[in-house]
Amino acid sequence: MEVIKHYEYLHEIPELGFNEFKTSEYLKTTLKNAGFKIQELDKTGFYTELGSGDEIIGLRADIDALGHIIDNIACAKHTCGHDAHMSMLLCAALKAKEQNIIKNKKIRFIFQPAEELGSGALKMIELGACDNLSAIFGMHIRPIQECPSPKAIASMYYAASAAIKIDIVGKAAHGARPHLGINAIDIGVSIIDLARKIYIDPNKPSSIKATRFICDSGVTNSIPSEATLVFDLRAQHNESMQEMKEKLEKIIVNMANTYDAKINYEYLINIPAAIIDKKLAKICEEVIVDTLGEDNLIKEQFTPGGEDFFFYPIKLGIPSAFMGLGVDCSPGLHHPQMQLNKNALENGVNLWLNLIKKLENLK
Repeated sequence: MEVIKHYEYLHEIPELGFNEFKTSEYLKTTLKNAGFKIQELDKTGFYTELGSGDEIIGLRADIDALGHIIDNIACAKHTCGHDAHMSMLLCAALKAKEQNIIKNKKIRFIFQPAEELGSGALKMIELGACDNLSAIFGMHIRPIQECPSPKAIASMYYAASAAIKIDIVGKAAHGARPHLGINAIDIGVSIIDLARKIYIDPNKPSSIKATRFICDSGVTNSIPSEATLVFDLRAQHNESMQEMKEKLEKIIVNMANTYDAKINYEYLINIPAAIIDKKLAKICEEVIVDTLGEDNLIKEQFTPGGEDFFFYPIKLGIPSAFMGLGVDCSPGLHHPQMQLNKNALENGVNLWLNLIKKLENLK
């Protein structure tokens, strides 16, 4: 299968966000050789189109790999399935052109960088990749535990995801004279303790937890003056995420005043929760049934994972839908030894093709 050939090549050239140069070049060259015109955007992101209708519908795939430390060596590796995503959309574009199935509408195939950084979708919007779109669709492979092959999910409800970095500046002092200092460890521990007491409506899943705490004076008898904290925040609803962030920010300000310290914070990641259009979700359900059979349809799945795709409907004000594809991914996404069933990728190609056909006939 062609999709496996593309997947195997792209899998071997993983590149980090906004640096997907070889990846982007391979995709663009393959499309150009098939007669596609490429609209290049910035360094690595681009799109191409088929059809000549007035209505433009976007299909998006992400192209970046994850950063890992394996055997004490920092490296890029495709452990989130983006190599599968771009291979499936690439093949769908090639087959759609070959079969001449797009006549009434215009389909825009969007290849987006830097999803793992949480900023690739925003960059594509800024550069005009989504201008004049009436709707946008995405797809992501799923872990075997929630969606084994050949099943597929019509609506993936991703959670809002944020990472906040907090820099604490206190005052150094000798361990024998703590009253002369402002202990950055004490401040960090207080922030962590109070953050654990942030309560959000339990009917709306959410979590907040410290994931990094760096503080070291260099010796055992000196009070450290500086520390860095990182929190990971998750919420199934955007309103819950906003409430959680506001409460954490209030804690940070109060602790700065309580300890007479300087505390700065910034959001490293700030991704919204899924917004899925019911009409488009129904279309995805029909496409899955037509392609894989009714027994292989999972109507919806909720996940605490984040996906920057949902900046598109929020920032552009257009309807969106997002499918999940079973490819027997194990042990799981982002695992350094993640494996998948390559043969299942053809299901993703066919889902894209059948979606295009269905969109063609919609009025």
